[in-house]
Amino acid sequence: MKKLNLKKILSLSAAMALTLSLAACSAAPSGGDAASPSPSQSGGGQGQGSGAGYKIAVVQQLDHASMDEIREAVEAELDAKAAELGVSVTYQDFSGQNDPTLLGQIGAQVVADGYDAIIPIGTLAAQQMVVAAEKTKTPVVYAAVSDPETGGLTGIDYVTGTSDALNTPFILDMMLALNPDVKTVGLLYSNSQDNSVVPIADAKEYLDSKNISYVEKTGNTNDEVIAAVNSMLDQVDAVFTPTDNVVMAAELAIAPILAGAGVPHYTGADSFVRNGAFATSGVNYGDLGAYTADMTLDILQTGAVPEYHVMDGGIITVNTETAAALGADYSVFSTLAGQVVEVQTTEE
Repeated sequence: MKKLNLKKILSLSAAMALTLSLAACSAAPSGGDAASPSPSQSGGGQGQGSGAGYKIAVVQQLDHASMDEIREAVEAELDAKAAELGVSVTYQDFSGQNDPTLLGQIGAQVVADGYDAIIPIGTLAAQQMVVAAEKTKTPVVYAAVSDPETGGLTGIDYVTGTSDALNTPFILDMMLALNPDVKTVGLLYSNSQDNSVVPIADAKEYLDSKNISYVEKTGNTNDEVIAAVNSMLDQVDAVFTPTDNVVMAAELAIAPILAGAGVPHYTGADSFVRNGAFATSGVNYGDLGAYTADMTLDILQTGAVPEYHVMDGGIITVNTETAAALGADYSVFSTLAGQVVEVQTTEE
């Protein structure tokens, strides 16, 4: 069992900081007799003045670079807005380890503990928090749900959030701009991820329209994803993966395999690229996290729950180390987007 610690709750209205600690046991992803789930971290800020105070739960579906980036942006913005608005804001982090049972337990705990709002990061986390909050109508403001409608997260009066819906045809346009002679594309994803359903369907439609063949490979664990990659290397000219959390968790392992075989990996988020994938065009997750935090505080202050918001994309991100390994001249991307961001691999 994993020991989880609360991080320091910061006060922006006082010069003192109170350090809290909590130890508890949580279930492994395979299930079992879990104790009540506990937050992996806690933090917060208090604005100047004696305005309203809010307690917010930030529920991360699992730990990986994309969701870590979103969580950090959410909490930084909560701190900043607390100071700006003159309100007290505290928050606690919970990690569901991609396990529906554990996420359900976290949701029950959060509602029982009287949190004012819940910010779930990822589709599965959002779905579980919506169920948990059904009776109390605690506002659920999700982050990074690619397809809220498919995920059953629309038409609920206490639920909204931000979508990182993917422009799949644009990413495949990038692929053909770099290599017009692509004959076969690998579609790598997890069939357990709602986020992947629509983008994979869009990719198939696009490739069919171009008379380009495709090979589908799926995996639901790191080992399965690695095996899927190895099984397609001699069949494909490029690989496409949407904003799939399972593949993202394996990216550091599969990126060298694909690059070594000369196969560029086009993905649905810049976090993949920072972990070694070749290129993407998508949402800036720092901006998405900040927008989600702003939505949450606005709902708490006004009581009005707006429709979900689709974040703007259009920024192309390229891993220069991977590009060098592939011998890829990505200068052509500058004709497709207003900004091309260059990154290198970071093990996050």
